[in-house]
Amino acid sequence: MQTSMESEDTKKIQEMKTDLNLLLECLKYQMDNAFSQKEALVTIHSICQQNSNASLYFREIGGLMFVKNLAKSSEHSMVKEAALYTLGAVAEQNVYCQQTLCTSELFEDLTWFLSNNDSNTNLKRMSVYVILVLVSNNRTGQTLVRETGCISVLSQLFKTVLSKYELNLSDENVFQSYQLWSSVCSTLCVCVNNPQNDENQMLCSSLFPHANDWLINCIKPEIIRPICSFIGLTLANNTYVQKYFISVGGLDVLSQVLVQLESDSHKTLSSAKLAVVVTKTVDACIADNPTFGVVLSKYHIVSKLLALLLHESLDSGEKFSIILTVGHCTEDCEENQYDLFKSNGLPLMIQVLTESQNEELNKAATFVLHNCKKITEKLSLSLGEYSFDENEEQLKDVNMKEKNLEDYWKKAKEILHRIEQLEREENEERVQREKYKDYVSSMNINIQNTLKHLHADSSGGGPKAEDKDKSQSTKLQSYKSHEVMSKACTNDDQMKTLLKSANPVNACYRESGQNKTLCKANSSCNQNLREETTFEKKNFVSQSSDHIFKHPTPIAKNTKQQLPVTDPFTLCSDIINKEVIGFLATDNCSKILKYRCSGCIAVGKSLNSRNFSKLLHSCPYQCDRHKVIVEAEDRYKSGLRKSLICNKKILLTPRRRRQLNNESTTPGGIKKRRIRKNFTEEEVNYLFNGVKKMGNHWNLILWSFPFQQGRKAVDLAHKYHKLTKRPKCVAP
Repeated sequence: MQTSMESEDTKKIQEMKTDLNLLLECLKYQMDNAFSQKEALVTIHSICQQNSNASLYFREIGGLMFVKNLAKSSEHSMVKEAALYTLGAVAEQNVYCQQTLCTSELFEDLTWFLSNNDSNTNLKRMSVYVILVLVSNNRTGQTLVRETGCISVLSQLFKTVLSKYELNLSDENVFQSYQLWSSVCSTLCVCVNNPQNDENQMLCSSLFPHANDWLINCIKPEIIRPICSFIGLTLANNTYVQKYFISVGGLDVLSQVLVQLESDSHKTLSSAKLAVVVTKTVDACIADNPTFGVVLSKYHIVSKLLALLLHESLDSGEKFSIILTVGHCTEDCEENQYDLFKSNGLPLMIQVLTESQNEELNKAATFVLHNCKKITEKLSLSLGEYSFDENEEQLKDVNMKEKNLEDYWKKAKEILHRIEQLEREENEERVQREKYKDYVSSMNINIQNTLKHLHADSSGGGPKAEDKDKSQSTKLQSYKSHEVMSKACTNDDQMKTLLKSANPVNACYRESGQNKTLCKANSSCNQNLREETTFEKKNFVSQSSDHIFKHPTPIAKNTKQQLPVTDPFTLCSDIINKEVIGFLATDNCSKILKYRCSGCIAVGKSLNSRNFSKLLHSCPYQCDRHKVIVEAEDRYKSGLRKSLICNKKILLTPRRRRQLNNESTTPGGIKKRRIRKNFTEEEVNYLFNGVKKMGNHWNLILWSFPFQQGRKAVDLAHKYHKLTKRPKCVAP
């Protein structure tokens, strides 16, 4: 399939070359037949458009230079037009053809076509098209168009092609003249920019007065768009040209046009789009020097731009251009800044900043707000410098401005305060959720440790149990008295003071930051405790004095701990015992917690397969679900032991286990060995052919040729090395 496709491509390329050769011969032998030459040139153009390699081949066979000479020497106008059109299309298609045609000779010929009065409009259009293609993205072309005087001829055409301000494009002659003028504008734009050419910008700046006249007298999209593109590219990044444009009144003209288009934008959508084009041109003029924004303050351009920004039909790119222009207008001009405040521009910028998801829009709005802050500081300083000798009208104006500024800043502060309040509420909700999670986890750990001590108490017996009951009763009273104290105190400071005087251990524990967990108990326990609060309040002093110092609970030595306990609760056994007594004080708590499974309440600990199994085996009260798990695990372990004893294999490590599983042995216990298969002559030929084509890729060679069954890539490598080393060994 791939071979057939390659053959088809080769066939098409060959046909293309044949066609171009025949067409070139037709051009050479049909010099007297202008119509045939025109048809041949049009066909060459279509072939070059369809195939990118056709332009290169046409240049190689000399067709490009022949067509160039034909355009110069032909007596027929339509042949000249077709030849120039073909040259432009081929140069636009291929950069090598563009470089071949970019010569001073061709530019001089094109200049002669444009300046000759006998040349018709269509021939001039084709000449301008060739200049456009040769100059585009080509600094050499920009230099040649200036040195040959071609740019001067283009400037003259810009002035003279359209003679009347009232365009009637329905007229055929006027329409052709307009097309030529539009092509000249595009060519001048390419001459001054991409790449930027300062010398050409200086030459084209002489056309600014003429462009201003057209903008004032003909506000039509067909005129405004080309002229704004020409002005914007000629002004770009050139401070000298920008100053000259302002000196000839260009910025005033653009401001007047923008004001008129903004007023018409409420009626027609095209006026709004056209106003954005003019806005971009204004921004190009003041971007490098914000002080030029003073000219715009006379026409209240900032308020007009803010009104234009609210137009629903504008996309994000157009809004970005408008906001950026507002930023450049207000960067270093107090009048425009005041105009921004007066037109409610500050809340609008904040709204754009908070609602828009576009990064470019947010950056532009931030730029405007930064200007607001900077200029407002200057305004506040300048307001304080007014002397008392000024007349009353100036003072009134200053007071009004100051009042308006305060109102606008109040609105801005209210919006910012609202945003900060929403963020604060969200943060508070997040903190409350985290506190709730911490509280739940601490309660679970507390319950788990309580059950641990419950289990230890239930396993003990005899006289020790009786002693524990006595000590538990006294500890219960102390615990209840402390709980009454914690309820009576309203703040944390009172709580800490009372607990320090009552029990030092409790005080240390509460200062560690875990006081909430100790004081909070089950609701059923609290109900039973409330019944005895009255009596406990009376005997609080005596009970607390009797139980300030307590002996620690006896610790059994040389006993193996079933689970490593690193929880901080076990470090304060006195406090934990109080909590245990609190749970034992009520029948409900004892009924619920006494027979709970350790696997069900193990929350908040990092469990794995080993310590969880130990936890289940150590629990005397297993639920049905965990009892089934323990029984299944015991059955599996016993079966595994039996199988290991029967097979007489001890699997110490996973590596040893894999080795034993991968051993392929015969029933007698002897390892199998592969049957030796000698390489045939065909296999040797396959091997050498594969190395010749694929190199030392043995696995690829193995799969590409029909070797015997059982062959491996290592076998091929060994065989090849033996065959290649054999002559060296045999040689004397």
